[in-house]
Amino acid sequence: MTGNSNKLRLSNARVVMPERVAESAPVIVDDGIITSISDEAAGAADETARDTDLSGLTLFPGFIDVHIHGAVGVDTMEADVDDLQRVSTFLAQNGVTAWLPTLVPARQNEYGQAVRSIGECVSHLAGDEAASEYRLQSGTSSAQNSPTEVGTLTPVAQILGVHYEGPFVNSEQCGALHREHFRKFRDPEDLNSLPVIEHGDAIHMMTLAPEVEGGIELIKELTKRKWICSIGHTKASADILEEAFAAGARHMTHFMNAMTPLHHRSLGAVGWGMIHDDVTCDLIADGIHINREILKLIVHNKTSNKVSLISDAIAAAGCGDGDYQIWGETIQVRNGRTQNAGGSIAGSVITMLDAMRMMLSLGFSEPDVATMASLNPARLLGIDADCGSIQIGKRADLVALDRDGKIRMTLIGGQVAYDAR
Repeated sequence: MTGNSNKLRLSNARVVMPERVAESAPVIVDDGIITSISDEAAGAADETARDTDLSGLTLFPGFIDVHIHGAVGVDTMEADVDDLQRVSTFLAQNGVTAWLPTLVPARQNEYGQAVRSIGECVSHLAGDEAASEYRLQSGTSSAQNSPTEVGTLTPVAQILGVHYEGPFVNSEQCGALHREHFRKFRDPEDLNSLPVIEHGDAIHMMTLAPEVEGGIELIKELTKRKWICSIGHTKASADILEEAFAAGARHMTHFMNAMTPLHHRSLGAVGWGMIHDDVTCDLIADGIHINREILKLIVHNKTSNKVSLISDAIAAAGCGDGDYQIWGETIQVRNGRTQNAGGSIAGSVITMLDAMRMMLSLGFSEPDVATMASLNPARLLGIDADCGSIQIGKRADLVALDRDGKIRMTLIGGQVAYDAR
């Protein structure tokens, strides 16, 4: 069947929706938007649609990775536009349909180079004809957290903005971050020095420690500028964490890693996050950063509606074991575990697909895992009205997996980004 080139019918797949899995439910996509699922609306048998048979496959919403430093040999700190496109292609092949390039604390000129490249990609994906004249704007971000109002979608994972991991973090919880680039917040000029993406739809996120000098005022300023504030690399007391929450920080970065642990006589940042129902968190579900059983404990406590999966992947992801020069030092990868010269874990080499498989192996349902890999990250970024789940009216960012959990097809805005059927 030839059909309408703008209308697509995805047939015979199991479809993972927020509350249930529909068996063999036809999904109609028209101009990149889901218009029908099974018998939920007229037109499931629309003969004008091009048919794609997904027999034996399960359709998930595309994964959204809000914390990733690179892959396939590309470090977001050093990447040019072509490098970022390579990462986006790799991610699409692994089920990711949108991502936030994540930056580590660095020198000012390094930040500038990195954000310039990211900004050019954001402008390109948004169909901005002025992308070649992209300029950095220091200071206020005009982001409105709605990056899905795009022109021509490119069939690679979409770059939505930038995530600064630091530099306003605690040197005693540095992890693999370099202390010499950490900063204090004394006035808005300390924030104005960080480059932002000028494109109006770009998302800006920052991981910070609220106990650093000026930390609470930093959260207030970021919130005013419509940045997403996440607590991480922190030793903050419960009192300071409550102040941070009141100031606008509602999320915690790579929960349990690089923060004070729960102790039976001290709540710590972990305990505070566990008992605070209005706080969400993200997890590196690789079985290395967090024990498998502890992953189960966190999700059982927080519920799947409050947990996002992240990769925290570095440039070595997708490259196998070896020694890699990243962030000015040698990082070893052995049996999927990263380690820097100081012995610290230095990010991961997993994909969101790996994290999703891990959570399925722990017994979580497909709708719960889809929520953690797609819908919750979309909620965090403020784009869940447009993507993050398979629902009528949302963009067709979709991933088809076979019974072995392998990606067979990825669609971004209804366009095929990867097809291995």
